[in-house]
Formats: sequence, structure tokens, C-alpha cells
Amino acid sequence: MLPKEWTIILQYQRSSINRYNSNMKQMRELISINDLRKTYIMGMEEVHALKSITLEVAKNEYMALMGPSGSGKSTLMNLLGCLDTPSSGSYYLNGENVSVMTDSELAEIRNKEIGFVFQTFNLLPRLSTLDNVALPLVYAGMNKSERNDRAVSVLESVGLGDRITHKPNELSGGQRQRVAIARALVNNPAIILADEPTGNLDTKTSIEIMEIFEKIHENGNTIIVVTHEPDIAEHCHRIVKLRDGLIETDERNQNIIKASDPSHKYKVK
Repeated sequence: MLPKEWTIILQYQRSSINRYNSNMKQMRELISINDLRKTYIMGMEEVHALKSITLEVAKNEYMALMGPSGSGKSTLMNLLGCLDTPSSGSYYLNGENVSVMTDSELAEIRNKEIGFVFQTFNLLPRLSTLDNVALPLVYAGMNKSERNDRAVSVLESVGLGDRITHKPNELSGGQRQRVAIARALVNNPAIILADEPTGNLDTKTSIEIMEIFEKIHENGNTIIVVTHEPDIAEHCHRIVKLRDGLIETDERNQNIIKASDPSHKYKVK
């Protein structure tokens, strides 16, 4: 039997190692979800949109979230984007428990930590490209000169530096989505959430948009793409499939398709 002093030292060392491992895990994880559930009351009926979701997403992951209609992927996206709150369970984003936050706290998290890209672009038609992209910085309290400089920089990064004065109706669908991506990036968010980002685009333009996401990921951003298209999911490094409010599969993509590959099967020469 070990002397009492040795036992105390070993217990202290184990405790220190456990704390270190826990801290390292938190540093690696961007999203940590445990037993997340969402139930809607529809008249006298309860609809269990999410039954029990446990999921971890590391920093700089590139993940596809897939599932048929009614699988719960839209509900999960709304929870990940802090657009809704769970019925039970926990959701930590960058170490903060957002599942218990108030609406105003969630709004602040959305503006600081999350960049959204939607299928329908969600641009304001009366604003120029520059003003659409700079809008999140207005809510962040940045002065006009700084926000315009930042907006121009991100527009140039998505290839639209020559379109800053154009309004949405003067742009193609692919250009509008590039504006939406620039707007998502302008606040340097922790995560980019893209909801069917290629759903309204032709095949060639879709691949161009996925190539932009590829570059964003290479620059260190975390990206979650919600899609029902296997051809789009193939570009992601991890594919999570939902069915009936549960995770059906969660797999690393062993055959990643690079949108930047000149021999990509859908690239128009």
C-alpha cells in the first residue's frame, strides 16, 4: 500500500491532468451539444422535432448537415444559429451555454459569433452591395469609415470588389450569394452557417460558391452547410445525417471533392 503522502500527490496529479484535458477539449471544441431536444405544441399534439442530439464540432471543421424533410435538420440549424431555444439539453458555443440565454443575449451572440448564408440570399433590395455587407457592423457599433473599409475588404475577397455600388437586382444569382457570404464574414464570426446555399443556383455557379467556402475553410473558419444535395455534401470533410429527430450517421468524408480541382466533374471548361 502506498504511503498516505504519495496517495495525496497522485490524486492531485490525476485531478490536474483531468482539468488540463478538460481545458484542452474546450479549446478544441467550438460547439458542444448534449441531449438537445425540441418539442413544438401543435394544438393538442406534441411534435418532437429533435428527440436527442449529442454532437461536438471542433474549430475549423467543415461539416455537412443532411436529412430528408421532417428529419429535424432545419430545427437543428435554427438552434445552432441561436434563432431558437431548445426544450431541454445543453448547447455550448465557444464555451458559453447559449441554451439558457435570453433573446437579447442570443441576438448579441448571433451578431458576434455566427455568420448566416441563406438559400434566398436575404439581401435588402434598396441597399447597395456595400451597405448590405456592412449592415451587421452597424449593429456592432462600428463607425461608418471602419465598417465600409471592412465591407470592401470582404467583398474583394469573394471577387466582388467592382460591384460595391450595385444593388441586388443588378447582380446575378451567384453574385448575390457572394454578397451574402461577404456579409456573413464581415464580423469575423466563429462559425459560418449556410442553409442550402446552392439551392437557387445552377450547377456551375454552385461549384463556384463551394470553391469560395473551400477557401474560407482554408483560412481557418468553421463551416456548417445544411443541404439535401449529396453532390454538395461531398465537398465537406464530415457528413452528419439526421432522420426523425435523431442523428442517423456521423462520418468523416473519405472521398472529399475539391471544388478547386480543375478536373471537377461539374466544372465547365
